[in-house]
Amino acid sequence: MPTLIEAPTVIAAAGTMPKRIEEFIGRVNSRTDALSIARMRSPPGWTEPGQRPRFDEYTLVLAGSLRVESESGAPVDVRAGQAIITRAGEWVRYSTPDPAGADYIAVCMPAFAPAIVNRDPDPGPQT
Repeated sequence: MPTLIEAPTVIAAAGTMPKRIEEFIGRVNSRTDALSIARMRSPPGWTEPGQRPRFDEYTLVLAGSLRVESESGAPVDVRAGQAIITRAGEWVRYSTPDPAGADYIAVCMPAFAPAIVNRDPDPGPQT
């Protein structure tokens, strides 16, 4: 039988200022371990600590721009209508330097959990 998700659960976010995370599917809202689907709304100037998660993350930017830094090279600015994939085990850091902030969907496989995100101890330099 299909399961209707009537509303998301708002999850506390890491970073330099409040970012809204609305988990629709995942460990908290639907008790789903296989993957998580969340809508993120981050303000301009937001940055989070770097991380080396044990999950793949698929991100689709709906509005604004999301910056993704990695060990592999120059930062990538992902704009509205674009997507990016980050792989489990690679170091990444997300931020929203765009004056409009960012509104985006993140899908994590397996589902996001604080125990497997492996965040750096601080947010590092502002980007």
